Amino acid sequence: MKVSQEVRTQMETSKQSNLKQSNAKSSFQSVVGQETQKLKETELNRLLADLTKQGEKVAKFRSFQDLGKYKKMVRQFIQEAVNYGLDLEQSRKWDLEGGSQTLSLVKQIDDKLIDLTDDVLDQEKSSIDVLDVIGEIKGMLLNLYA
Repeated sequence: MKVSQEVRTQMETSKQSNLKQSNAKSSFQSVVGQETQKLKETELNRLLADLTKQGEKVAKFRSFQDLGKYKKMVRQFIQEAVNYGLDLEQSRKWDLEGGSQTLSLVKQIDDKLIDLTDDVLDQEKSSIDVLDVIGEIKGMLLNLYA
């Protein structure tokens, strides 16, 4: 039995269309993934900018209401950054002992928030000292984000 040229052409055409469909699916998934990543980065950048403004407000006015809002914003930023990081690079967050480097950094940020609260309570501290602690917290948050 002889296979005609028409059958071969039809088989090659069907193979090419299957390849195009699989490429279209992976291309769509990659586009969606890239857009999701851009949205998450934009959200984290917005949260960081809001955090900076609120930190300046805490240093200027030293009110407990502003301090509480600042702490809430830090927690929200940490939650977003940890969720974002674990979604992208889950395997690189864990060390050999089964612990997480992110958790140790979160603990350090929590300690700095306690220091900030103490500085706000202490009326003897200058605004420069408060801004110094806020700057350290921001640096740790950037480290968590990166």
